[in-house]
Amino acid sequence: MSASPVPRLADLGPDLLVTTRRRRVVALSLPYAGVALFVLAVWAGWWAVTPLIAFGIFVAVVTATHDVVHRSLGLGRASTEWALFLLGAVLLESGHAYRATHLQHHRTFPSPDDPEGRPADQSLLGAILYGPFFLIRLWWWAYGRAGGRQRLWLLAEASVPFLAVAAGALFWRGLLVYAIMMVVGSWVYPLLTVHLPHRHYGDEPLTQTHTLRGRVIPALFLELTYHLEHHLYPQVPSHNLARLADRLDPFLAQAGVVPRKVP
Repeated sequence: MSASPVPRLADLGPDLLVTTRRRRVVALSLPYAGVALFVLAVWAGWWAVTPLIAFGIFVAVVTATHDVVHRSLGLGRASTEWALFLLGAVLLESGHAYRATHLQHHRTFPSPDDPEGRPADQSLLGAILYGPFFLIRLWWWAYGRAGGRQRLWLLAEASVPFLAVAAGALFWRGLLVYAIMMVVGSWVYPLLTVHLPHRHYGDEPLTQTHTLRGRVIPALFLELTYHLEHHLYPQVPSHNLARLADRLDPFLAQAGVVPRKVP
């Protein structure tokens, strides 16, 4: 494989960094639209569709939080802090822990001090079994390295899943079901977001992760399948990753990188 230097983002096109106000509003509101749809389904007794709605909520939150973490939605400092908290609360997770560990992942992968990247070195079964402990490990790593105000955010976020489960058990079964789905659903993170994208990684930036190309799967996952493109240019918002991939294709072909094809 060629060791050609990666093209500069300025050469690929500065328009790849553009995020409109409409894009920002949609990205930040879509998770709450999903929650409203979940509540409506429970109220109507349509329990069979709640797992599908929960899946949509996961994808919407992960995509939006990803962009917030990398400051690609154009939010200010205070808005970023609140967005991390409010988006994380939808999944009963810590947005601030995710920011700390995900940015560390981009800085140091592969490294022993990359808690997010650990499942890349595990077996398939190991990544699956690691699921229930993954977010706890990320939170603990972030808390140990956080300052005073960041620790307050982390502590507040750590209380959310306990409050949700307690409120669901005491007041509304729908909330309890939602909380269980969110907690159990997060157990696939090590497998789907780390192990499979980075499996059999190499030593060079072009071989440390993979990219998936297709029409259906990238659309379902709101373009998060472009993992190689994201690692090379983390400042590009998720809604521009497909265009980035198209512009990178000639370089990837010259470098010997073959994108994986999916439906």
